[in-house]
Amino acid sequence: MISESVLTSLSPVPAPASAPEAAAESAAALVVRPATLADVDALVALENRCFDSDRLSRRSFHHLLTRGHAALSLAERDGRLLGYALVLFHGQTALARLYSLAVAQEARGQGVARRLLTVAEADALAEGCAVLRLEVRADNAPAIALYRDAGYRRFAVVPDYYEDHEPAERMEKILTRGAGKARDVPYVPQSLDFTCGPASLMMAMAALDPESPRDRSSELRLWRESTLVFMTSGHGGCGAYGLSLAAWKRGFDLRVFITDKGPPFLDSVRSEDKKEVMRLVHQDFVAEALLAGIPVEERGLSANELADFVEAGAVPVVLISSYRIYGEKYPHWVTVTGADHRFLYIHDPFVDVDQGKTATDCIHVPIARAEFDRMARYGSARLRAAVVLTGRRRTAGEAA
Repeated sequence: MISESVLTSLSPVPAPASAPEAAAESAAALVVRPATLADVDALVALENRCFDSDRLSRRSFHHLLTRGHAALSLAERDGRLLGYALVLFHGQTALARLYSLAVAQEARGQGVARRLLTVAEADALAEGCAVLRLEVRADNAPAIALYRDAGYRRFAVVPDYYEDHEPAERMEKILTRGAGKARDVPYVPQSLDFTCGPASLMMAMAALDPESPRDRSSELRLWRESTLVFMTSGHGGCGAYGLSLAAWKRGFDLRVFITDKGPPFLDSVRSEDKKEVMRLVHQDFVAEALLAGIPVEERGLSANELADFVEAGAVPVVLISSYRIYGEKYPHWVTVTGADHRFLYIHDPFVDVDQGKTATDCIHVPIARAEFDRMARYGSARLRAAVVLTGRRRTAGEAA
């Protein structure tokens, strides 16, 4: 589920220009400005000169300039395009990604890449982002050195990432004060459109128990145990009761917070027969949870309360509306991985490959607390729900 688009590829710096050439270059000022549709031909030509594979197409540049949630800046001298930096934004989160940075061969070693990187960071700050991330070829030593000098740190390595099977390094830079380090929670992408709940639950369980399985079979098993059977279309999603029972059966202590103890997501289904099935499944979940003694409170949790749980060592799995991230109104589960005085951090199990996203856009995503309060409710009833895993206990089948 990882995109193969090149994000940064800088060749080794060429030999220094002769004195007359250097003087001529320095006489002309480097101009950095936002790209327009009139620049697409020059951008495509530069892309083809700079990269041998994983190139952005003319269609991609056109989409980014007309409909993409992005900032595309150009560096030019005397009207000649020397490089560009492309930053993608992730909905109403505080995370940005440097998707691509390219510099013409003849302009390398002149500070163009560093200038574009500075502008990219400014674009991210202007959009309200706290963190800028990127992916870079592991064999691209000049680019890695540039990023390290600019304050970026490596936080992951992805094998077999590019078309030629070269690994990528994932790097990030904290742009604002208050963006803190999140908990070390293993990341699990959902493998199907309807398994965000099981993937989020697997991440939470693995944070508390590193031996907890994270394979696809386990994801589907969790879904079968917690699904409400039907949803808007296709296969059914998962509610708080089903997820909490699945975690409890696997030996985790937890608490459930939900503003409405009735069957969720009924408004997403038109058929009365399907609604009746959802009601019956939900009633069975509620009865099982009562029998198991799972504590359920009929109220929602604020971002501040979620932060308190995280600071106490718990791992919340929270229902949100995907609208403020993806522009589509459907229920979506995420895992809260950290908190500081400004942000909550989440693992989002959905990697929107169609929009050029990778796991880099979905790991420890910073979201302002006030923004999270707005997105952590779903539907006309503004349902709020959270399953908060607080610890690990032994099950009856485990040795004492």
